[in-house]
Amino acid sequence: QVQLVESGGGLAQAGGSLRLSCAYSGRTSSTYAMGWFGQAPGKEREFVASISWGGGSTYYADSVKGRFTISRDNAKNTVYLQMNSLKPEDTAVYYCAADRIGGRQRLGQDSVGSWGQGTQVTVSS
Repeated sequence: QVQLVESGGGLAQAGGSLRLSCAYSGRTSSTYAMGWFGQAPGKEREFVASISWGGGSTYYADSVKGRFTISRDNAKNTVYLQMNSLKPEDTAVYYCAADRIGGRQRLGQDSVGSWGQGTQVTVSS
């Protein structure tokens, strides 16, 4: 199983930027697709972005396309979420996630095998 530890959340103003990091560890963890999911207050957790195990393919929710960028550095065992042009509606707890099976391209919520503890992102207007 992959272990995940997030960092980098906090408070930002609308239009500002934040970068989330997720350190992953575990045997063959670099071969797993990774992703970020967000849970806003009173809502269900939703897909935000995912990246293939090799980093060559990325996927985004429509609400964040053009504003957020997911990337990974397998040498550092870290996946990032660069969040630009933040909006108040981006306020949520963001969870890092890893696929339960290695070698796949895209991570969906039903494919998650490991979750991080979550990091709060709050965007003020």
